[in-house]
Amino acid sequence: MNPPDGQPPVDADRDDGPQLHQGWIAPEVAEEFPALALIECELPLPGDRRSPRGVRDQLAALSDRHRGATALALRREPVAGAYRIFFRHIGLEPDVTRTPIEAAVLERLLRGGFISRGLLEDALLLAVVHTSVPVWALDARSRDGRLGIRPARAGERLGRAAGAPPLAAGRLVVADQSAPLAVLFGALGPECEVRRDTATVTLFSVQVAGVPFIHVDEALWVATSTIAPH
Repeated sequence: MNPPDGQPPVDADRDDGPQLHQGWIAPEVAEEFPALALIECELPLPGDRRSPRGVRDQLAALSDRHRGATALALRREPVAGAYRIFFRHIGLEPDVTRTPIEAAVLERLLRGGFISRGLLEDALLLAVVHTSVPVWALDARSRDGRLGIRPARAGERLGRAAGAPPLAAGRLVVADQSAPLAVLFGALGPECEVRRDTATVTLFSVQVAGVPFIHVDEALWVATSTIAPH
């Protein structure tokens, strides 16, 4: 599989963190969105899931930098704006279904700051606030092979668990070899969520047109280096 324009091959060893892998894109999706890419890596979680003081201090500093004026200016920034454009292309209205960076900043405004919720949650928050590129985490035990992006099929459900919610046919999903695991830019399947007994997580990010790979790489680096400092 050739990487999208502006993206170097990522199936290679890295000196500064976990190995990155490029996911697959269904042919009909790649034809419509040739710049779309999914990048993933696996990372062991530490036993202590509490955020250290340094992480909480970063969130406090970022809270001071992201106020009302910053939130209004976000949509004019190239990376944040690229996700807004992609949302519209896949049928999501970004002023209703917020892009991840806008959702994070809006919550900061409502709560008066970026709130620490634990090491993994804070790592994902730092990644998107620093770079405007979202990163998600799922329990590595829930996956069956490499991740990719494809349309949901008629009658499919979100995950393999009994009682998993149904999916609308055609909705773009993050899937493994046998089932959808997450709605693209939406919810994870119930069995994919990280739990207390999760030992290893799969982190993944989605690159869209207008977002250089270096920003995706940085987002994953921020998340992985926060969880497991190099």
